Amino acid sequence: MKDLFSQQAAAYARYRPVYPLGLYDHLAGLITQRGMAWDCATGNGQAAIELARYFDMVFASDISEKQLVHAPPHDHITYFIAPANASGLPDHSIDLITVAQAYHWFDFTAFRQEVKRVAKPGALLAIWGYGLIQTGDAVLQTIIHDFYRLKTGPYWDAERKYVDDQYTTVPFPYAELPPCLLY
Repeated sequence: MKDLFSQQAAAYARYRPVYPLGLYDHLAGLITQRGMAWDCATGNGQAAIELARYFDMVFASDISEKQLVHAPPHDHITYFIAPANASGLPDHSIDLITVAQAYHWFDFTAFRQEVKRVAKPGALLAIWGYGLIQTGDAVLQTIIHDFYRLKTGPYWDAERKYVDDQYTTVPFPYAELPPCLLY
């Protein structure tokens, strides 16, 4: 996995978009057991801190120690350094596995093996991300689009295409639930 976020970890923690709180309510409503969750590739702990409202314990892993330094402490969260394919978590111990805006960086096959190993029977894997901001203003939308494609586009890693494709082109060998769109 590439570590592209350590160098600017403080800015990333400050400016990264947040996810709608309704997302966490939705996920909590889909599962019956709320003992342990694993927020894989937690970054600065944005999702982990919200998951802690629902779970007895949240394990939040990332490959970047500098990102984890910016994660908010919480009695129900254990932050640790680990790649997505080798969490070190106990076998069949996790009720919910989340990946927020990071799945495109993973070795999909290796991560699948780790999910199979750590997930309890009936566990849920939730993967989500966000794309470009959308506005109702056509002129502003053109400026955003041009900036993204023309100015910053040449600098994106190849994996960014998965995000642009809304993860529809990544391998996903799991039983799927309908996508949930929350704004």
